[in-house]
Amino acid sequence: MKTLRLILGDQLNENHSWFSSVDDQILYCIFEMRQETDYVQHHIQKVIGFFAAMRAFGERLKDKGHRVHYLKINDAKNHQNLEKNIKLLVEQNNIEHFEYQAPDEYRLDEQMRTICTALKISYKCHDSEHFLTTRDELSSFFEGKKQLLMERFYRYMRKKHHILMVGEQPEGGIWNYDHNNRKKWKGSPGIPLYKAFKNETKTICDDIAKSKIKTIGHFKGPFFEYPINLKQAQHQLSYFCKNLLPYFGDYQDALHSDEVYLFHSRLSFAMNLKIISPKEIIYAVLSEYKKNKEAITIAQVEGFIRQVIGWREYMRGMYWKEMPVYKGLNELENHEKIPDFFWTGKTKMNCLEKTIKNSLDHAYAHHIQRLMITGNYLLLTQTHPDAVDDWYLGIYIDALQWVQLPNTRGMSQYADGGKIATKPYVSSGSYINKMSNYCSSCQYNVKERLGPNACPFNSLYWNFLDDKKQKLAKNQRMRMMYSVLNKFSSEEVHQMKLRASEIMSNPENY
Repeated sequence: MKTLRLILGDQLNENHSWFSSVDDQILYCIFEMRQETDYVQHHIQKVIGFFAAMRAFGERLKDKGHRVHYLKINDAKNHQNLEKNIKLLVEQNNIEHFEYQAPDEYRLDEQMRTICTALKISYKCHDSEHFLTTRDELSSFFEGKKQLLMERFYRYMRKKHHILMVGEQPEGGIWNYDHNNRKKWKGSPGIPLYKAFKNETKTICDDIAKSKIKTIGHFKGPFFEYPINLKQAQHQLSYFCKNLLPYFGDYQDALHSDEVYLFHSRLSFAMNLKIISPKEIIYAVLSEYKKNKEAITIAQVEGFIRQVIGWREYMRGMYWKEMPVYKGLNELENHEKIPDFFWTGKTKMNCLEKTIKNSLDHAYAHHIQRLMITGNYLLLTQTHPDAVDDWYLGIYIDALQWVQLPNTRGMSQYADGGKIATKPYVSSGSYINKMSNYCSSCQYNVKERLGPNACPFNSLYWNFLDDKKQKLAKNQRMRMMYSVLNKFSSEEVHQMKLRASEIMSNPENY
């Protein structure tokens, strides 16, 4: 039986059981397509990175003896559409059976069902063999429960996989060291130079230019510096464990104008393309911790593992539990446009300028920059969540909808009304000042609420609370801030709302 197997651009797992043996009757296909480059406008480095990793994976399979049909973006036989490309290969190669790995994005999952129905040959869907949970495991875990708290799911994952456990109890006596993960980085300890890989990009850049794919952001070149294959990802993992892990937990929420990555791992791109598995990453981190407990405290390790086996798997589970309705939720009824400076970084607010320019330059920002700088501003200015989703999905190199959508629409924008976050993650300038050095070199005064020099986040924050009080005032976790708002004079509230309205009407002036 002649079999065609599809490999999507985020399914680059060379340890998948598909590749355990070589079979001349199996043809693997990988496609670079405008269907995928154009459904949202992506960062130039994201397109380069995907193409580089996909091409490297195709060559790796060929080197192992597998038959591979690879269509580059400008190939004359490339129909730029998944269904048309598959249909052509089926006809040209007299394919009798088709197989694919379950996609992690809803739109592709639906497309694959349509394709398989139309092929009129036998077909089979396989697991991608990447995640620690099944698609519906979270739904089953929370069945009958009103609150879908990540912490409960995280503890379940720790127990199930026996990670940082002593019998049935958490190692160290507590489950979560989040209170240890909020230190402000002030220049010490020193941060080693990040590991940069020298992946050639000229051919890919030429192909992108020739195809006239519209992108955002910048690429200075000549090398793509993130890992694009398993060997590089393993080097990156080793570097993280030895050089960054000892301080990761302490400073994972820190922000600094001079540092892009701080102590973060830079593994999310490789992990989300399934180049390296979360299991391999977790066990490498645990191994390093066990060998160096004098240098690495449990708070550093738990903070990292919580992101991988807790938050990442939780986001995926929530995505599959709530789609497709989730993508259209807008519970706070926000409808403003995204400011133009989100595409340029040209703003007087130092925290936003640094975060957006770093995102445009590196296709990267860590979770607190995404949540409490850009996400915070977009929620306070009541931006439509559709626009927020498109920006986040496009600009970050690790952004795929299964992880981006619940993070932005749920955690960041509270557009789901509290399915993921127990309260909106909004703040005035005080939080930004607490966690960063941004405010010290900003032209605005973080301590002022009113006046031309007052930090815009301050009036926007109180205006947001006032505008949304009918929806939020009953939230237990918001009551303290509403009690503060109620102590302001009516005139002060009026003046803050006037300033917030001016900022929202003319964001490019601020």
